[in-house]
Amino acid sequence: MFGRKKNKSAAQDAAAQQPEAAPSAEDAAAARRREPQGPLDVSQVDDRDGYLDLGAVLVRPRKGLGVRLEVDERTQRPRAVALDLDGGSVQVQAFAAPRSEGLWDEVRRELVQSLRTSNGEPTVEEGPFGLQVVTRFPATASDGTHGFRLARFVGVDGPRWFLRAVFTGTAAVTAESAAALDEVVRELVVVRGDRPMPPRELLTLVVPEDAVRGTAPEPEPEAVRPPRRGPEITEIG
Repeated sequence: MFGRKKNKSAAQDAAAQQPEAAPSAEDAAAARRREPQGPLDVSQVDDRDGYLDLGAVLVRPRKGLGVRLEVDERTQRPRAVALDLDGGSVQVQAFAAPRSEGLWDEVRRELVQSLRTSNGEPTVEEGPFGLQVVTRFPATASDGTHGFRLARFVGVDGPRWFLRAVFTGTAAVTAESAAALDEVVRELVVVRGDRPMPPRELLTLVVPEDAVRGTAPEPEPEAVRPPRRGPEITEIG
């Protein structure tokens, strides 16, 4: 009896001395996705001072950052927040999500299928926020030449909310030129609220009282537009 215990203990000691296997690339990517890198939930913020309050989304201002609200043409209500910096843009929308599970895995599959049926060329790859969808689509330049434009779709699952971000311009590629706008998105704060809402319902955005009315820029091609995107007619000064 004592001999068997001794042998078992020796085996355990030998196993403990074995070097641990290095984590695989998939394990490392999954660990990064579990880390709280932002956007943040409002419960993680001490107060809202210093943020631009747009209702469901709080934006931390920074030098050179342009903030616009995209408004639904039919209802004239804000549908998305557009952020512009250093030649790149990102459109963000926040939605209600189930308490027990995230939405990005399901939304990502639907997005890839939708892009493939609308002449897009989507690929799924690892990015700064986890798995992302990068796509290119046909476009015509102002001089009439034909080429391609890029878009990068990112999804972030939070507590009972889901945030979707669509990067265009220089922010469409995961490179140094996109790092600043990535950081802007990390600093966003989502305000879910306590009201019961069905999954995928858009969280309410509000126009600040000091908003400056502006004209709409050129619309993005249909392949980049998330559902129900309206004209961009409101700028935040």
